[in-house]
Amino acid sequence: MKSNKPSYPYILLFISILSISISSIMIKFSNTPTSVAGMYRLFASVILLLPFVSWKKLRCLEMSKKDWSIVFLAGLFLGLHFLFWMESLVYTSVASSMVILSLQPLFVMIGSYFIFREQVNVVNILCLVIALLGSIVIAWGDFGVSRVALIGDGLSLLGTVFVSAYMLAGQKVSHKIGASLYSVIVFFLGGSVLLIYNLSNHFSLIDYNSSDWIYFFLLALIPTILGQSIINMLLKSLGATTISVGIIGEPVLAIILAYLFLGETITSFQFIGGMMTLLGMGMYFWVKAFNYTTVKYQNQSR
Repeated sequence: MKSNKPSYPYILLFISILSISISSIMIKFSNTPTSVAGMYRLFASVILLLPFVSWKKLRCLEMSKKDWSIVFLAGLFLGLHFLFWMESLVYTSVASSMVILSLQPLFVMIGSYFIFREQVNVVNILCLVIALLGSIVIAWGDFGVSRVALIGDGLSLLGTVFVSAYMLAGQKVSHKIGASLYSVIVFFLGGSVLLIYNLSNHFSLIDYNSSDWIYFFLLALIPTILGQSIINMLLKSLGATTISVGIIGEPVLAIILAYLFLGETITSFQFIGGMMTLLGMGMYFWVKAFNYTTVKYQNQSR
């Protein structure tokens, strides 16, 4: 039987995380409202993905009403993640938001245990803790205190909960629907959530210059198509927990990119925290690979 798994899933995971990390550099060059940028990012991604959707297979999908409800919820969760996460940056620091977002694999791991009965051993938890501590060290040097920071932290926490729920929902239906079709549906629904928000706040939808429209397109092409779409595809083979652990490396890649393209310096906190994060992630993926090889060998010996 031919496997549906990607040939090089971990290479694809690295490409997707690198693509998502580039978004933080791109955002530095634009002053457009984040909710508008997020909306066009998702809608443009839908247009770019449409030619790759096999509509003939749509009637052959063995999807129940419950499965379609999960897909709908995934799109809703994605839109709410963009909304709350982006809005949190208005109130709190990037450092605080980054630490809260790094809780995503913890939420996903807990959800995976209850939903998919995924077993978690002490070694995996230790690797995750090391990676999370690395994220905290990275942000520690930039922490600031403000009266409205608590509001931003709350919004950031909500955004993290929603993206975790989005990952789990995607894994739930990943074996029943193709990644391209799934991405088109959830991106459209997520963009619609942001459209409603923008209309309710009377944000302009068209009054932007040509550079802004290029920015919207690049956000769709790089962090969404090469980032989020690949992640949607990998949910079937790697699972939400493994992908979430990989996403912890996003701040490390963002720091490196900022150093290379924006001339920002790398602080001692960022260097030490980055090494801790990479160590924790490396240990986690090494344990996963070792366990996979062991199980494969045992099955072949039978």
